Amino acid sequence: MSCRLAEFCRVQELKTVHEFLFHNKKTTPPEENSKNQTAEDDMTWDNSDWGTWENPETNENGPPVEDDNAQPIGIPWLQDCVLSLSPCSDLLVVARETKAVFLSARWRTDEGGREEMNLAVSWSGTLSTEEGECISSVICIPLASQKRSSTGRPDWTCIVIGFTSGYVRFYTETGVLLLAQLLHEDPVLRLKCRTYEIPRHPGVTDQHEELSILYPAALVTIDGFSLFQSLRACRNQVARAAAAGSDVVQPPPLAYKKWGLQDMDTIVDHSSVGIMTLNVFDQMKNASILGGFHASVKGSPPAMSQYITVGGGPYTAFYYAIEGSSQPLLSHVALAVASKLTSALFNAASGWLGWKNKNEEEPPQKHKPKVEAATPLVVRFGLPDSRRHGESICLSPCNTLAGVTDDFGRVTLLDVTRGIAIRMWKGYRDAQLGWVQVSEARGERELSSPSLPRRHAQFLVIYAPRRGILEVWGTQHGPRVGAFNVGKHCRLLYGGYRLMGVNSVTSQGWQLHTQQVCLLDPTTGVLRTVTIPFHLALSDKKSERAKDMHLLKRLASLLKSKDVDPDLLESETQSMILDIKHPAIKKQALESLLANKNAPVSCLTSVIRSLLDSLKGLDPEAVDESLLQLCSSQLKLLDLYTHIQLLHTQPNDEECQTSPGIEEDLTRVGPILQRYGELMSRPSVSFAQEFATLPVRDFLSQLECDGDTLKIVQGPQSDNSPLGSFLLWGCVTGQSPIQKVCDTLQESNISPQNLLTLLLSVWLSREKEVLKQPDAVKNLHTLLTRLSAMKGAVDESWDGQCVCPWWQQVRAVCVQSESSGAALLAALVAHRAAKSSITSLAESKFQSDWEAVSLELEQWVVCVRQLEDALALQTLLSLPSPQGSPGGATPRCSVKTLLESGRGGVADNVAKVLFRQALAPDALRELLQRRGETHNPQQQQPTQLTQDSPANRNQHRIEELLLCVCQRFPDSLSPDLLFAHCCWEYMVQWNKDPEVGKNLEWSWKHLRMISSPHIQLGIALMMWSTFIVKRFSAAAFLMEKVGKAPKDRLCRRDVGMGDSAMTSFLGSCVQLLQILMESDARVEEESAPLLCVEEVWGGAEGPVSLAELALEQRGAHYPLVQHQCLLASLLHAAMTFGLKVKPLSLFDSKGKNAFFRDLTSIQLMPSGDMDPSLVALRQEFLLRVLTGWVKALGEAQGSGGGVEGGSVCEDVWPEVCLELATLLQVNPDILRRHLVCELYNQGLDLRAEELMMEVEDKEVLGSQLLVLAGQRLCFSLLHNTTQTRPAMELLARLPPTLCTWLKAMDPSELRCPLVPLSQSSRLVSRVIETLPENHAQYSLALHLLETVEVLGDDD
Repeated sequence: MSCRLAEFCRVQELKTVHEFLFHNKKTTPPEENSKNQTAEDDMTWDNSDWGTWENPETNENGPPVEDDNAQPIGIPWLQDCVLSLSPCSDLLVVARETKAVFLSARWRTDEGGREEMNLAVSWSGTLSTEEGECISSVICIPLASQKRSSTGRPDWTCIVIGFTSGYVRFYTETGVLLLAQLLHEDPVLRLKCRTYEIPRHPGVTDQHEELSILYPAALVTIDGFSLFQSLRACRNQVARAAAAGSDVVQPPPLAYKKWGLQDMDTIVDHSSVGIMTLNVFDQMKNASILGGFHASVKGSPPAMSQYITVGGGPYTAFYYAIEGSSQPLLSHVALAVASKLTSALFNAASGWLGWKNKNEEEPPQKHKPKVEAATPLVVRFGLPDSRRHGESICLSPCNTLAGVTDDFGRVTLLDVTRGIAIRMWKGYRDAQLGWVQVSEARGERELSSPSLPRRHAQFLVIYAPRRGILEVWGTQHGPRVGAFNVGKHCRLLYGGYRLMGVNSVTSQGWQLHTQQVCLLDPTTGVLRTVTIPFHLALSDKKSERAKDMHLLKRLASLLKSKDVDPDLLESETQSMILDIKHPAIKKQALESLLANKNAPVSCLTSVIRSLLDSLKGLDPEAVDESLLQLCSSQLKLLDLYTHIQLLHTQPNDEECQTSPGIEEDLTRVGPILQRYGELMSRPSVSFAQEFATLPVRDFLSQLECDGDTLKIVQGPQSDNSPLGSFLLWGCVTGQSPIQKVCDTLQESNISPQNLLTLLLSVWLSREKEVLKQPDAVKNLHTLLTRLSAMKGAVDESWDGQCVCPWWQQVRAVCVQSESSGAALLAALVAHRAAKSSITSLAESKFQSDWEAVSLELEQWVVCVRQLEDALALQTLLSLPSPQGSPGGATPRCSVKTLLESGRGGVADNVAKVLFRQALAPDALRELLQRRGETHNPQQQQPTQLTQDSPANRNQHRIEELLLCVCQRFPDSLSPDLLFAHCCWEYMVQWNKDPEVGKNLEWSWKHLRMISSPHIQLGIALMMWSTFIVKRFSAAAFLMEKVGKAPKDRLCRRDVGMGDSAMTSFLGSCVQLLQILMESDARVEEESAPLLCVEEVWGGAEGPVSLAELALEQRGAHYPLVQHQCLLASLLHAAMTFGLKVKPLSLFDSKGKNAFFRDLTSIQLMPSGDMDPSLVALRQEFLLRVLTGWVKALGEAQGSGGGVEGGSVCEDVWPEVCLELATLLQVNPDILRRHLVCELYNQGLDLRAEELMMEVEDKEVLGSQLLVLAGQRLCFSLLHNTTQTRPAMELLARLPPTLCTWLKAMDPSELRCPLVPLSQSSRLVSRVIETLPENHAQYSLALHLLETVEVLGDDD
């Protein structure tokens, strides 16, 4: 633990800062300069101030973008600038002459993903307003937040800048001028600040906050509280003015004191030490020196403010200003914002109202404020040295020491209280100083001197730029404790203050994050801070603690090395630990040795024995009790570890006997255990664990001594299975002597309850191995019996009629375990052991042959039955997912999770399994229909398995396990409940990935299979409101917006799925709403079902089951559901056939308002006759749907695919359109006629003839079909490329009327013109049958029939 120079921040854009400050940038165009000058003349402040306040990102006068052609940075340039870094390290100011650059903190993520802070340019510009003035001093003062929730971070930071004109101006972080003060008409030499510090000792005077301003012959101190209030008021006024131009609020005046420093030739720097009070002796001494023999002395020493200045003649001067000798002066704050705002509003109003002409505009005259006279202050004493001139002074944080640099290259350490030089370093020309105060860590001193307060150490940091070295020295006469090579052009930044506005009340609970000393390297832009451990203040040759820390470091490095001889490790470790004197460090060394993974047991035992012997040889009062207790407890644990290791190497000669009832139980649960074991023995990735060789450090970390007993260390996520395996796994497998191990553990005073916890943890954690061990159950029975016989296991007062805590612990662990097979075996063994114990207890008490009945046995019966049911369910859950289906980790369940999941937990788990296995709804229904059959499917299974494929074998195994679970849960897995949970599960999975439309389709198919209309209706309502209606409304609004079936990109953006998935989604919406209407119609006919649960699972508590939620749903409003179904059908048709339509425009305002409402609410529905224009739009849409269906049907037949075109070619579309026509008030006969014509147009004559029988107005249909027949004959006679001679002769013989009519036909309207003449002849015959004889076109139809027949005979 030594000094460190740690990087904590980087300064960005240093090249840009250099170019801006040293004029290495492109010149500003004259036009821009003139504009800026005009604005400044008009409003007396720089416009950029207001711009940066409103938008800090933009700055007219900001630094230019880096130019590659710019001049290279001169390395010593930073020494010519004035710098100040905020103590919170979040703001850096660099100034030179008239310009300044503000750099604020920015957080960014580096390549390694860690957050790091950078300082980037946030504002830059010119700050001088008086002619010829330059910046001479800068200081950044963070102001504390007044909010109660503040934790120590500053509210904002004020930048105070002194100028050579004597002005002191205050700015915000964005360059906005808050106020300006002219307190003295000489150049400002140095600005320094003192903030509140919590007194370290009672009786120490609280130091007031202040800002001190040094002039060549004067010193001004501004009260911190007054300055804090004024700055807050000015900042608030700036915010109001920037926002709305509100009225000016005069801030409170500044309270300051002004001292004229006399009796010193030149002053270059100062320090304000604060208020001090002399002791009585010093008071009398000073009175005698100043007033002579007859001087009078006041009863109480006066309070004085001490000031120290450095310069020349004398080299260092000490001034004392008695409190009350000078009254504070009040300065009216020159509020910059007020004057700017007033002049700006006045100028603007003058231009608006015409009060002033352009010729009358004159810049306002600047008047300097009145400067108060200084109060003379003479030197009390000093350090005269005529040739030596001081350059700087740096006060320590505790205000007792100060470092002074001079022109001789010396650094002098002053004792401020006594006024003397106590130390001097030479060879530090142009040195820069800083102080670091380090507090003693808590806990280091409480052991030796708990009543004393914490100590603090002062370290002086000296940066010697001529040598490029940074040194850290202990004060007052301490050695150099650190040295770093840092370069010759750095700047040491030390403020010596913290947050302003803090007091003893507001600082309670704050954690102030401030840096004391920072080093800025201009070549890299890195800001580094010095970290010094407290013990370096004590690190001389006689310090025992420093020697102990050195030994602790050596021990740590020795333990880290890998290849170390065990004997060497033991000897070195023992000598180092014995040489350590401090008890706390010795304890720390011992704990690090015990936590080392490479230390052998023999080494640990030997070292602890030696340490224990050395402690016993000391005076009992000088021995640390905690260290002695640690040694004895760890030695006891090491002896137990060694003994157990020795027992595991001995053979087991004991014979284990089990209760006769266990064999019967194993035979009963054997088949399901066998299937479970087969599924659990599948190959899987696992990490090898050597439980038998538990590392000694893990053994020690999991056990602790509490007096004479040993306890297991219980953590929030502690795993006791490694410890249990080390102690008891050999007994479980039969390789270790059970009786000897139990005796050893009992002698070590480990409680039987802890041993039972370890036994159950190892049994349950190594389930796979347990199921493969043939004798594991016998060994477990023996172990459990031996542990139950230990003292303290089973209460002697237990009578069997109440619950035994010992066996209750076993049941609690078993019902919580997810290792269902091992938990069932443990419960069976414990059940038999408890039963034998109760039986023997009853025989000893009652001497009867009656079987003992107790509450304990009833608890075991319920527990075993629950574990058997959970095992059957876990076996089903462990089925591997088929290839191509969603997999993932195997879900685990326990009795506890099933009880906490409520009455629907079992059905929910089974539904998840069926989803993973992708079992079709029809297959599930057939399986559940065979559920009530009396035959045993296991008897026929072997013959089927030999004949079926692997896929069929997997299907048979799923059916077998599902039937087994259903038989165990007849009520929880009733068909309706299972269908309901499957429906919900598929819906949830579809909602996760809407592109998989199959999940939504199977969801409503499961829903349709529910027999109870009450459950079906409730599930459908919840599905609609939870998953469907949001996407359904998005699809409707999207289609209404684009006016057609939207493209894939739009569907994905608005609905969250592609266009094909959206088509399937809308079809499923239609099915869901139809199911909802059907169930709503049947609700009144049947009564609500009663939901039951198995007797052993009656205690299930948890969330309300899905079926219970469904039964709680209110009834649906049938017309509203039908209204939604109508819209869904229209949307589905438009998406299926790619039609242009605005679906919502097909409804009136009432119909539009009723969409997407809660299906259980009563809405105002459309009624009466609809507007004819809307009916026409609806009819046109339905006609286009039928046309699209016929086209798709023809394309499917033309491609040779028959009618297998998916939902597009389904024969239900005509029926759907006719149903929609009824609901939309469209004449269905128009749709039928249109459909017949479209079928003939497509060449599907047979389908058209079937549909002609349903048309009512056949006369109109005949006229329409006559045109189709004419188009076909026109194509055959006039437009066919293979015209024959007989056809041409026939055309010449046609009557003129028919010939003219045929030539007027347009066969291009036919989608299938190449139709056999026989079909055309049949079509004309149908036309003649439909037309009456008195029809105007009847004769034309007869001529057409003759022509077709003649043409057919010629062919």
